[in-house]
Parts: sequence; structure tokens; C-alpha cells
Amino acid sequence: MIAIAIDDEPIALDVVRSHAAMVPFITLKETFTNAFEALAYLQKNKTDLIFLDIKMPDISGIDFLNSINNAPMVVFTTAYSEHALQSFELDAVDYLLKPFSLPRFLKACNKAHELYTLRNKPEANEPAPSIFIKDGYEQIKVKLDDILFIEAAGNYARIFLQGNTSLSTRITITDMQFMLPTKKFIRTHRAFIVARDKVSKFDKTQITINEHTIPIGATYSQCMLML
Repeated sequence: MIAIAIDDEPIALDVVRSHAAMVPFITLKETFTNAFEALAYLQKNKTDLIFLDIKMPDISGIDFLNSINNAPMVVFTTAYSEHALQSFELDAVDYLLKPFSLPRFLKACNKAHELYTLRNKPEANEPAPSIFIKDGYEQIKVKLDDILFIEAAGNYARIFLQGNTSLSTRITITDMQFMLPTKKFIRTHRAFIVARDKVSKFDKTQITINEHTIPIGATYSQCMLML
């Protein structure tokens, strides 16, 4: 993926440059301390990903992103945490709080790469309308649109469906995760997968689907940016 970085602090750009050099699928083409020079570059050059500071003197990263039609993917880099929700509303891939480590940077890059792959191979990621779930000796056809969420129960998974029904199957939740299209479902906890379009509300710790309250695990907190 071709990337650029925009930050008014040269030292911050050095960190992004150093980290990006360690990621084999990221090519950091340019870095900019001036957002308007970056805008001119974007108008003429193919770019897949922007590492974008939020607090800049002439224009904020959020206003900069709002000014771009058909914007590339964006990973926000900032020392301030209060813009996380707004970045989610702008469909940011991730939100890195400075100073961020190489492992945390790599996690953001992996998320961008996954999204890039989905966007560029849509025919391979079209969700199937239904899946077959083994229940005892039977294979039961379950429509994906009927699934609210899945809960782990040891080596079993319990699938909660529309109409206050559910079924259990002898499959781990990790295997279940690989069966489901990532466009439609997301892991929010070591024991839960939820249907993105069934979420009615959420905060930092939990998700609500109908009358069900589902926890957000500490290691899955970034899922809020992807719901």
C-alpha cells in the first residue's frame, strides 16, 4: 500500500517513517509538515493510506479529511484522546495515541491492509446469504441477516437469532469467526461476535443489541472504530 504521513512535528514524522520502514506491505512515499502541500500531492498521486495528525496549526486533521473527496484510508495520529469518537464517525481505520509503539503501529497497518484487501477484491468478500450450522445430527440453514450475535460456551457456540430464538453448535467461536464475512460481523470480545448492523448503541465497555448487553473486551476496544 502506498502511504503518506502528515504532521506539523518533524520528530513525529521521523517516528512514522521509522515504523513504516519495518512494515513490508507499506511504502511511505512522502511526509509533510504542511497539510496544504499534502493536499496538492494527493490531487496528483495515487495514495492508499494517510497517517494524519489531528492537531495542526493551519487546519486540523479532521477538517483536512473532510475537505477531500474520495479520501484514502486514514490512521489518525495524535496526543489527544478526545477525538476518538469523531474519528470513528469519519470511518478512520485506527486512532493512534502518541507516543505509540511499533507493535501498536503494526496493528493499525494490519487493519488498513485487511480493509484494502476487502476493497480491492470485492468479489471474494461478498457475504453469503446463509450458512449451514450443525445441530446434533442435522445441518440447519441460518440466514446471515437473522444472526444477532454469537456467544462462546467452551467448545460450543450459541447463535442468537431474530425472534428471540437461538441454537448451539459444536464449534469454537474462533472457527465461527472465520465462517462469517468481516463486512457483516465483528469480534468484540474473546467470547462474542456481533452483527454490525444489529448494534443499537454502544459505549467504551458494552454493546446493546435488542435487549441483550454484550461486553467489549479490553483487547478488542478498537472494534468501536469499526462498528
